[in-house]
Amino acid sequence: MRNYIKSYRRRNEPFLDSLPEQMHYSDTGCEASLSCLSCPLPKCKYDDPVWYQAYKRRDRDLELLNMYRSDKLSAFEIANHFGVSPRTVHRVVKRAQGYKEGIKVA
Repeated sequence: MRNYIKSYRRRNEPFLDSLPEQMHYSDTGCEASLSCLSCPLPKCKYDDPVWYQAYKRRDRDLELLNMYRSDKLSAFEIANHFGVSPRTVHRVVKRAQGYKEGIKVA
């Protein structure tokens, strides 16, 4: 006696869960890279959007801190340059001081 698994697909209907090799995929890339196969990011921005926002914010924060410390610009001048509020500049500076002292500031 054989055990048959009933298939609800007719012969002329395509497989719904086909292999990736049989799927059409256009590599359009994103704002980080022109092609997914040559992307420099360690993770895909579409796989973890929260990680990507933090990744972009870190680069901006480092540049902001550099301007604040070395160029001796005011918080208002830096805020105008980056298009953020002066409060955001103060938050970034406070967060950097917390990391310097070994305390994580939220």
